[in-house]
Amino acid sequence: MTDPIGPSPKINTPAQITKLREVADDLEATFLSEMLKSAGVGKSREAFGGGIGEDQFGSFLRDAQAKEMVRAGGIGLSETIFNALKERSE
Repeated sequence: MTDPIGPSPKINTPAQITKLREVADDLEATFLSEMLKSAGVGKSREAFGGGIGEDQFGSFLRDAQAKEMVRAGGIGLSETIFNALKERSE
């Protein structure tokens, strides 16, 4: 059976491995940001909130928090994605 996506390029240099890890980290951060959004992080409060500005910039807060979560070890999704992509290239 042929691969519908096509052959993956070989990942064999340190720069390629670093880039692959960055992509995996970004995917985990995006996932975590969406989870934080569902949990209500960055949503304006009922009383004494920041108004429309808080609503507009709440996504920046969630994205920064998600990136810090990944940097601190995350939930392991990044490592799973990294290993799957690396295995696919081999």
